[in-house]
Amino acid sequence: MAGFLYMPNTTHPNDVTSLSYCIVVRCGPNQQSQSLSALQFTQELLAQGHRVIRVFFYQQAVLIASNFTVMPQDEANLSLQWQALAQEHQLELGVCIAGALQNGIVNPQECERYQLSAANLAQGFQLVGLGQLAAASADCDRLISFGA
Repeated sequence: MAGFLYMPNTTHPNDVTSLSYCIVVRCGPNQQSQSLSALQFTQELLAQGHRVIRVFFYQQAVLIASNFTVMPQDEANLSLQWQALAQEHQLELGVCIAGALQNGIVNPQECERYQLSAANLAQGFQLVGLGQLAAASADCDRLISFGA
C-alpha cells in the first residue's frame, strides 16, 4: 500500500481520540489492490468514529468516477462502492476537474460547455479544483494518499 501521511495538527482541541482525515486516491480502477486499500482504509476510519472531510480522486483515480466504466465480473466495482460509502456517511467525493476532463469525464455543465454528447460523471462524485484539496488538507488532522 503506497501512500504518505501528512500530520499538520497533532492535537485535536475537542476530542483526542477522534481525528479528521482527508483521503487522496491517485490509483485507478485497474490498480485494484491499491484502490481497494484506499476504500477499505476509509471504511475503517469511519467505523472507528473518525471524520473524513473529503475524498479527493486525482491522476488515474479520476477514472473511478466514470459512469461509463464496466468492470469485469471478478473485480470490484470501486465506483459503486465509493458511492455507497459516500451516501451512507455523507462523504464528499471530489474529482480533480483537470484530470477528469483530460480523461473524458464530464458532468452536465462541462458536457454543455464543451458541446459533448453525454455526461459520464458517476452520481455522488463532483468535479472540483485542486483548491478544494488544499482547503481540506488545511482543515484536517491527517492527509493520507494512496497510489503512486
